[in-house]
Amino acid sequence: MRRWILVLGSSSGFGAASCRAFAAAGYDVLGVHLDRRSTLPHAEAVVEAVRAEGRSCRFFNANAASEDTRAAVVAGIQEILEAEGGRLEVLLHSLAFGSLLPFVPADGGRGLKPRQLTMTMEVMAHSLVWWTRDLVEAGLLGDGGRVYAMTSSGSHTACDSYGAVGAAKAALESYVRQLAYELSSRGVTVNAVMAGVTETPALQKIPNNEKLVRNAIMRNPHDRLTQPEDVAACLVELARPGTYWLTGNVLRVDGGEDVSS
Repeated sequence: MRRWILVLGSSSGFGAASCRAFAAAGYDVLGVHLDRRSTLPHAEAVVEAVRAEGRSCRFFNANAASEDTRAAVVAGIQEILEAEGGRLEVLLHSLAFGSLLPFVPADGGRGLKPRQLTMTMEVMAHSLVWWTRDLVEAGLLGDGGRVYAMTSSGSHTACDSYGAVGAAKAALESYVRQLAYELSSRGVTVNAVMAGVTETPALQKIPNNEKLVRNAIMRNPHDRLTQPEDVAACLVELARPGTYWLTGNVLRVDGGEDVSS
């Protein structure tokens, strides 16, 4: 039976690397990404890479945090699976879009607004619940299914202007535990994956990211940053059938960075 993965945030960073890695491992790929005309070539390159592996690849260029988008994509996935066969085995939540402003700004600076905090929580945390629920209720994600959500050390540490995203990551980890509990009877496992500091478009948007990079390299026992491919390779292994008893965790995939001083 053909195996499919659905990647939310499929055009860059961890999402793009995972599309490639899972395709190399024999999975067909579904993806949701939000790209303007100027960045669309990134998504197209991922599609080409997946198809070069001989796998099917269907991307939806839409806002994954929109309820209307979610309903349309779930319906589209049902049609694709009916036409091409197979089952959805993996959902990867890798949405990295949030507000990077301080809670309390410096004199004359910009501070976070309520709507920005709400948006960040919806995109980076709440959407995991809605996508997982809708896929399960549609009968697309069932026994043997794997759900992975990308978190970061910001869930338990603080840095410049990361308050909204850090709160979303902390909420995301809580949602992972609850979803793991509720879906255990359906045979679906749910885990969060905490990558080390990684050169991605999301990292470039964090104020003073150069400091994060220097500190990460200094702390990491391997003397380098985590790469998206490091994380993607681990995700492929974690999706194997033998991990059916592994659920409700925050799994560090960082080469030892978070536990090193």
